[in-house]
Amino acid sequence: MNLDYNKMGGLIPAIVQDTQTGAVLMMGYMNEEAYRTTVASGKVTFYSRTKQRLWTKGETSGNFLNVVKILPDCDGDALLVKVNPAGPTGADTCFGETNRGGVFFLQYLQEFITRRFEEKPEGSYTTALFNSGVNRMAQKVGEEAVETVIEATNGTGDNLVYEAADLVYHLIVLLTGKGFSIEDIAGELKKRHRE
Repeated sequence: MNLDYNKMGGLIPAIVQDTQTGAVLMMGYMNEEAYRTTVASGKVTFYSRTKQRLWTKGETSGNFLNVVKILPDCDGDALLVKVNPAGPTGADTCFGETNRGGVFFLQYLQEFITRRFEEKPEGSYTTALFNSGVNRMAQKVGEEAVETVIEATNGTGDNLVYEAADLVYHLIVLLTGKGFSIEDIAGELKKRHRE
């Protein structure tokens, strides 16, 4: 990765985003040593301009930001660091927003299911679904759809979200098995949307 540390006197901005929620958690600066430490340790490490030293987010609290992926911008002078927070970081974000899962978790789930499809680890329920074939995956979507409908029409409503979650999970598995993703569904819905 070619990064340009010269534009800002040896530092580059690093925007930290929760990979599961899409929320921007904070922004800090990295020098070359902080970047190398982040890559080697898997924990976000910044260069503190006030303390004039490296500091790893969570070094005192234990609530680290575990790196999932680091992406440079098109000019190589800023970074997007996607993380899984290991615990509360004080406020949800440094921008005063609430860090809730919301629909961004579906993208994270899609990425997780795609990895399961590619790696097929033993003992995984998702792997077992992929190995069972398209017909069984489609059957599971049908079963979960029926359970969702039954809960919506005849249930107390307490389990509706639970059943709907099962339906969405199995639908993402089926889509992945057929070479599609939840993003394809979002794209189709976006085409149909009218203001």
